[in-house]
Amino acid sequence: MKFSYGWIRSFVDGLDVPAEALERLITMKTAECEGVENPSPLLANAAVAMVLSAEPVEGSNHLQKALIDAGQHGRRTVVCGAPNCRRGLRTIWVPLGFKTIAGIASDGMLASAAELGIGKDGNGIIELGETDEIPPADSVIEIDNKSITHRPDLWGHHGMAREVAAITGKRLLHPIDPATLPAPGGPVKVGIEDLTLCPRYSALVFENVTVQPSPLWLQHRLMAVGLNPINNIVDLTNFIMAELAQPMHAFDRAKLAGETISARPAREGEKITALNDEEYALTTSNLVIADGAGPIAIAGVIGGRDSAISESTTSIVLESANFNASSVRKTSAALRLRTDASMRFEKAQDPHNTVRALARALELLPMLSPGIRLVGGLADSHGPLQEPGRVTFDIDWAESKLGRSLSEETVTEILTSLEFGVQNAGGRKLDVTIPTWRATKDIAMPEDIVEEIGRMVGYDSIEPKPPLVPCAPSYDPPEREFLRRVRRMVASQGFTEVSNYSFVSEEDAKRFGLALEDHVRVLNPIAAGQELMRTSLLPGIWRNVMENARHLESFRLFEIGREIHKNAVGLPDERPHLAAAIFTKDDGRASLFELRRMAECLAVDLHVRPAEPRSWEHPTRCAELWWKGAQIGRLSELHPSLMESGRAAVVDLDLTLLLELAPAQASYTPVRKYPTSAFDLSVICNARERAGTLELEIRRYAGDLAEAVEYVREYEGAPLAEGRKSVSFRVVAGAADHTLTAAEITGVREKIIEGLTGLGYELRA
Repeated sequence: MKFSYGWIRSFVDGLDVPAEALERLITMKTAECEGVENPSPLLANAAVAMVLSAEPVEGSNHLQKALIDAGQHGRRTVVCGAPNCRRGLRTIWVPLGFKTIAGIASDGMLASAAELGIGKDGNGIIELGETDEIPPADSVIEIDNKSITHRPDLWGHHGMAREVAAITGKRLLHPIDPATLPAPGGPVKVGIEDLTLCPRYSALVFENVTVQPSPLWLQHRLMAVGLNPINNIVDLTNFIMAELAQPMHAFDRAKLAGETISARPAREGEKITALNDEEYALTTSNLVIADGAGPIAIAGVIGGRDSAISESTTSIVLESANFNASSVRKTSAALRLRTDASMRFEKAQDPHNTVRALARALELLPMLSPGIRLVGGLADSHGPLQEPGRVTFDIDWAESKLGRSLSEETVTEILTSLEFGVQNAGGRKLDVTIPTWRATKDIAMPEDIVEEIGRMVGYDSIEPKPPLVPCAPSYDPPEREFLRRVRRMVASQGFTEVSNYSFVSEEDAKRFGLALEDHVRVLNPIAAGQELMRTSLLPGIWRNVMENARHLESFRLFEIGREIHKNAVGLPDERPHLAAAIFTKDDGRASLFELRRMAECLAVDLHVRPAEPRSWEHPTRCAELWWKGAQIGRLSELHPSLMESGRAAVVDLDLTLLLELAPAQASYTPVRKYPTSAFDLSVICNARERAGTLELEIRRYAGDLAEAVEYVREYEGAPLAEGRKSVSFRVVAGAADHTLTAAEITGVREKIIEGLTGLGYELRA
């Protein structure tokens, strides 16, 4: 929404705050501004000039060498290409310095209205009358529309001027004299079928109308705020809309059928061709303005082409109406047509404003169309008009809400400057009367008035103080902190967290061998394919892998979520799980070890045991994860049939079980005082023997003196027989209270060798 600084200034007596400073004040106290711009930068130095002579430039078919008198700037020579440049023309000259054109030094230029930004005519230079003056340079303050969406009064310059006057402590000037309105009874009658949809419809009739271009000052005002000048009558309606926030429309009276104009719902099958030359099919949900033949305008949105003002118009019906905000919004949305008028009506305009706009038109029309004549009186139809609301306002209560002291004088001054009615109601209480333009979904209760006081005194004047209430940190359940710790740990290892819906399709459940009857079925799924509550996170992780595999060569994903398992009685059991996946384009071997290492960060000394493959697992790459005697999860690779390319290793951990098995409190282990000793053992076994099985057996026979058993390497080939391999381990032995003797270390090694030999293994120490 654009606001002309000069326009606002015309309503605020003695306003001396520059536009840039005013923009800051408006932002802090009324609405968020987006900046200040100059729509007509050339006007600042422009001067009225008289063309003394105009001679054709030799060798050119359109250029003329003009000698001008620019007043205090003296005589200048200007090369001009405008077809209307002629001797005796009074126009506007802009000093832009010298430029050689067709071999002639041209000093500045003679400007068109379009070049100056004060009109749309760019076909020739401006032609000024004997008394015409250059419109003053102006600044435009742009305000964010959303910040004034609840303030219909701020969609016009006079409403914004009211705010500026209150902010700066100046007097607001009113452009309207209601006494100029004629008595009721005009040649055209107006009717309203539903007062809920159209609370008020007012109109005046004028004859002896001359349709012509608007004067420069009017075109300049409209263009500065983003409105396109058309002709004096249409420009008048747009001018009043921008000034008073009251949309208006003018009909060519000669094109109307009958002497009655009605606001009514459209009939089924009715159509209208609008001013934009588009035809709209109407429904009964659309409110229209109609004459005896049918719709002549879509109420609150746009007028009809068949009743539009043209150069031949000599008599007009000037309407000023009020429409239901939601009705206009629905019609605008349904027709996909949003106009300057509909945007204002959508904000719930004040029904009292219709006659204010007509009074303003009565004042301006004689200046825009000399000789125009009002015919008859005011046509005005409406239901009961809303009386100004009243609110009892307690200043002491307001102080407790704002957190600062307020005097009765300050509150009264602020509310009076905003044109609220204020009377003392005893003590420090006020009887506040709400003006009608603030009573349309804006001000209704004391809390609303506190906001008015707060913004005007300035929220920066309120000293920030902490609330005087007991404050204690919130209690986080152990489970929540545990899940946070897991999330931080996994993310720190390069995994990206994903979040999937807690629903799966029947197809995905079958793909992962999950029985459909074990799922909780959703009665009202939010989308197709989300009819079952998930009993595993793996289907969602698989879909994440498939989607990202199309774009990336390798990646890591994880999700922490709840599996939902059906119970025979009562609510389902929700168990938090961690599912993680690593996708690569290599053989995938390293990914399995990486996921095991990640799992060991949560469960130190976990064990991997062989497992029977499930339908979705690689036949030779699947295992169970055990910790402290319980199976906590599963490590595997997705079956090749589930992958379009590459390999994906996945791990699934039961976090509820992990939390239960985790020690409630970490125990302190002192720093070792005595050195350890290490020795290597190589076990000869079948090529399919698992290193994890061998490690468990070594730990079992090593006894308490073995502090660690570490896998080193494995070897296949000569001199070993085919189908055999050598697996090497490093055993670290030590004691907490002394240094082990050679005999003790030898004893540990011999126990291991004796035990493994008894199991049929061959050892090399």
